[in-house]
Amino acid sequence: MITVSLSYPLSDELLQQWGRPQVTAIGQFDGLHLGHASVIRKAVALAHEQNVPVSVMTFHPHPKEVMKKGDYEGYLTPLADKQTILSDMGVDVLYILSFNEEFSKVSPEAFITDVLLPLQIRTAVVGFDFRFGHRGAGHEDTLRKLGGQLMSVYTVPPFELDGDKVSSSGIRRALQTGDLAHASRWLGRPYRIQGTVMDGEKRGRTIGFPTANLKLNDSYVIPVKGVYAVRALVGDHWINGVMNVGVKPTFHEGVLNPSFEVHLFDFNQQIYGEPVLVELHHYIRPERKFSSVDELISQIGNDAQTAKKLLG
Repeated sequence: MITVSLSYPLSDELLQQWGRPQVTAIGQFDGLHLGHASVIRKAVALAHEQNVPVSVMTFHPHPKEVMKKGDYEGYLTPLADKQTILSDMGVDVLYILSFNEEFSKVSPEAFITDVLLPLQIRTAVVGFDFRFGHRGAGHEDTLRKLGGQLMSVYTVPPFELDGDKVSSSGIRRALQTGDLAHASRWLGRPYRIQGTVMDGEKRGRTIGFPTANLKLNDSYVIPVKGVYAVRALVGDHWINGVMNVGVKPTFHEGVLNPSFEVHLFDFNQQIYGEPVLVELHHYIRPERKFSSVDELISQIGNDAQTAKKLLG
């Protein structure tokens, strides 16, 4: 998959290089959950039928981050994660359109006539709730009307599980209440975060549970503070473990930013500075303050045993 950065207005040089007949899925796609995947899969199928490349157009940063509106609290799939998933889905080109305050004022008509049609998008594939342009004034009918004979539009209906529409906002709520089963089912995979192992307080090894202290690589949606059963990709190997997300109230007061500390089972290698991908599989318990270090050690041991059972 090739990634192409776009900024409005598109340059003639860029249009000469990338303007070609293609099928394009358009949307924010934060999470790339089952609903988003249904849109991408439809675009891939239509591109194969038409024998043209399939592309995805997304916007970065997230419009809610730029406009300081709504419930934006980080990404379910930061850009690097999104690129990996889309590549695995068979997408040929990922267009990343820079979203800023100036672009937020572009009308729906200008977005179509200045971006979509010059790129020679022959079929635009969108979700049922797709909105675009200044104040979200554009929708699927706008695409159809202004695309005319040059661009057809395919609208993918809602993707539902048990009668509920799968949505990014629902996944965010599930993560913030510890309902990992719900989040994983709607995502179609375990929720993942990625970070680099950095120096921590090194307290874990003194109490018999050495941990890898992660500095997250991007602005992820932070799950509720607590203890999780996890699987971590270290190098080429998946390793089971237990992770604490929180502020370590037994040792600190007044800390606001959570840390991410992973204890990997049967693992004693030096991995400072190494990237680690962590899948959150089960929420074990909320974070709490213990009356003594011995009580904390006992609970960590119980948490590790619980995680081992849950992970099989």
